[in-house]
Amino acid sequence: MKIVRITSHVLGYELPEPLGYSQQYYTKRTAHLVEVETDEGITGWGECFGAGNIALANKGIVEKVIQPMVLGMDPLDRDVIWHKVYNLMRDHGQKGMPLQSLSGVDIALWDIAGKVAGLPLHKLIGGAHRDRIEVYGYGMMLRPESADSLVARFTDEAAAIKDMGFKATKMKIGLGPKEDVRLIEAVRRGVGDDYPFMVDANHAYTTHDAFYVGRAMEEFDPYWFEEPVAPEDLDGYRELRAGLRVNISGGEAEFNRWGWRALLESRGLDIAQPEVCALGGISEYLRVLALCHAHFTPVVNHVWGSAVAVATNMHLLAAMPPLPGGLFPWEPMLEFDTTHNLFRDELLTTSLDIQGQVATSGGTIAVPGGPGLGVTPDRDFIRHYDICNTS
Repeated sequence: MKIVRITSHVLGYELPEPLGYSQQYYTKRTAHLVEVETDEGITGWGECFGAGNIALANKGIVEKVIQPMVLGMDPLDRDVIWHKVYNLMRDHGQKGMPLQSLSGVDIALWDIAGKVAGLPLHKLIGGAHRDRIEVYGYGMMLRPESADSLVARFTDEAAAIKDMGFKATKMKIGLGPKEDVRLIEAVRRGVGDDYPFMVDANHAYTTHDAFYVGRAMEEFDPYWFEEPVAPEDLDGYRELRAGLRVNISGGEAEFNRWGWRALLESRGLDIAQPEVCALGGISEYLRVLALCHAHFTPVVNHVWGSAVAVATNMHLLAAMPPLPGGLFPWEPMLEFDTTHNLFRDELLTTSLDIQGQVATSGGTIAVPGGPGLGVTPDRDFIRHYDICNTS
């Protein structure tokens, strides 16, 4: 079997209303799918992290840089392919967009391997440690409106996500320390006293401001404080973890095993959040997961993208060993974006129906059982939303 073509599909549409986080507002939803074709008619699908113009740049890397390196190679030699591509791109970037691009290709190769073997991804990895996965609903994004308006909106939206059946919820902050504390209080008010919620700053703060917000939020008992400072600030992460009474999480902006080794050795994380569509794909994710567990750091995958990314993470979470184990082990959760996302809801020929499952099963979902990722993108849908399609 040989690889004969790799195609990037960058999809996009206008959102009904602007959404934002601490770094920017955006009005378009995008997704970057990667399709790897073989001479035996077996096709694999993957996804690259990176929105907007980043996706367009990554399309160039996938098709113009990586594709020529691997044409004619056996797609089942995915570790050989991974290291060939990484080594040839190393001089031009060991993090960021080259790794995002390699991630999409690698995920597609695992999809092919599962289809060849007739096994779901979690079986290829080693089996499912759980047949159902807990899900938390992510929402409460920033919008270009007043803080008072957001406070009211966050209270209502948090209550709505809880009512949908999710096990927990996560909010955005980034207005500034004092206003962010108001948003955190609003979410706790919306979900009540005993419901878990998480706070995501998207590295908005200096260490000083992160301490201010972190100490103020302790009163409202969030489960974790995500990306409080810049991902490069390993000392800041360590200081915050030592000085706050809330879990510190992060890692979505870290790449490959070498970057994760430094992050974990700094002892700045209570919870690791690797992003499989960015750090180097499934092949590298499994190495990072082993590093996290070697450092006794629990993992809750970062998930952002289309149904392809969601399905990939469902398998990875199913196959994740319990840490540290026991009768009632700590369980990972699937991150699920509850905001408007056609690429999550309508991309596949058969929907994952995450929200439907959550509503009827106490906040959990079943693990996909089909070969590979177990999902099939709708080609007509892709053609309709492909922003690079000139036909």
